[in-house]
Amino acid sequence: MARIGNSVALLKDKEFAALAGTAFARSQAYSTILIALALYADLFGTTGFVEGLFGTAFALVQLVIVLPLGRKVDTGNAKRYLLAGFLINVVVFLGFIAVSNPVHVILIRMVQGLGASVLWITGATIIGEISPDGERGRWLGSYNQFASFSSLAGDLVGGYLLYAYDFTTTYVVLTVVTLAAFALVFAFLRDNPGGRKDPEESGGIETFRSLIGLPLLRSLVTFRFTFSVGKMAVIIFLPIYARTEFGISAFAIGWIMAGGKLTKALTQGYVGDLTDRFGGKHRFVALGALLYGVGTAMVPLAALAEGTLAPVTVSYLGDTQTLGGAFFALFAAYSLLGVADSIRLPASMALFVEEGEAYDSVASAMSLRSISWKVGQVAGPVAVGSIMDVFSTEVGFLVAAGFIAFATTAFWWQASRAAAVREDPTDPAPSES
Repeated sequence: MARIGNSVALLKDKEFAALAGTAFARSQAYSTILIALALYADLFGTTGFVEGLFGTAFALVQLVIVLPLGRKVDTGNAKRYLLAGFLINVVVFLGFIAVSNPVHVILIRMVQGLGASVLWITGATIIGEISPDGERGRWLGSYNQFASFSSLAGDLVGGYLLYAYDFTTTYVVLTVVTLAAFALVFAFLRDNPGGRKDPEESGGIETFRSLIGLPLLRSLVTFRFTFSVGKMAVIIFLPIYARTEFGISAFAIGWIMAGGKLTKALTQGYVGDLTDRFGGKHRFVALGALLYGVGTAMVPLAALAEGTLAPVTVSYLGDTQTLGGAFFALFAAYSLLGVADSIRLPASMALFVEEGEAYDSVASAMSLRSISWKVGQVAGPVAVGSIMDVFSTEVGFLVAAGFIAFATTAFWWQASRAAAVREDPTDPAPSES
């Protein structure tokens, strides 16, 4: 609990508190909309391919925007981009209120991808730039920790709003939260944070070429290409799987997702401290990825648990729900995924920031981090969704776990060689990777 206290203590810094509000608004909206997508899939009777497009549409816009956006943040006023991101998200919520078919959902998801990219890249970059020397792991880990708590709120509060009220009420609440975060950033964040790169120094392409020439950063980018395919299958399809296969309510789906967010929220700040203390950040990334593969492979156990484990009846707020074996299997799997992300994320972000500092291009490095994810995020949902259509949902999740296992093995080999270069720059062998 002391580690959580360390993260909470950072809220005394007004700028960190404002940026924590950014993480809160972004993550709460993202989690709530994921549950809404499961309801849309059930409402419109979509196929796995169309459900995959719910994820692909979101990522496709991000694939196009992240590199130029990172360059703009490096050379421009990051605060203005952050404020614009909030307003884009408000447009998204208004758009979701009006959807009436799967095509509308796909189109609004594209706009959501734009807003999410602006908030994520800009917020993470500013945190990395303004954090004190020697405390970057703590600041980034705590920033993600608050994002996890807010994502948990999106699961529970958003899930309840979707269950007890309707889409319109839910999106109005998200709009209010987003505008409150806008006000915090406008009032307390310094003008023009970050952005230390001189736009005349070199072109954007040259900057990215220089960054990708760093062996450790290159191994991270390669890892995320493949890992993202597996992880996005879980993020997009687990809520849909719970709803369409087992009829689990929106509120109970929120509980499932909250299990993973709670473990992530409780442990991520602590692990951020460990990365600062012990180093070897690539080992944290690999261990977290390995555990994520195990958790993904556990998802199909829901089909075996349903009807095997005795159902439990829960009463709350004047309502009663019966939770079957599938609920508990999915809850356990998603909780393990939260632990896995807690181990991986602070180390991954810190490595990208450290590598980006070599060329005063932290935002550009974070853009590479984002775009490397987008390749798998664009192709992954449609590919895995198609596999689910041809075979079964359970097979799709096992294929996703296979992608994660492959990505983890390749990363461990590449990153170990890159780390050896740092320890012994005169050794030419590792630099060949």
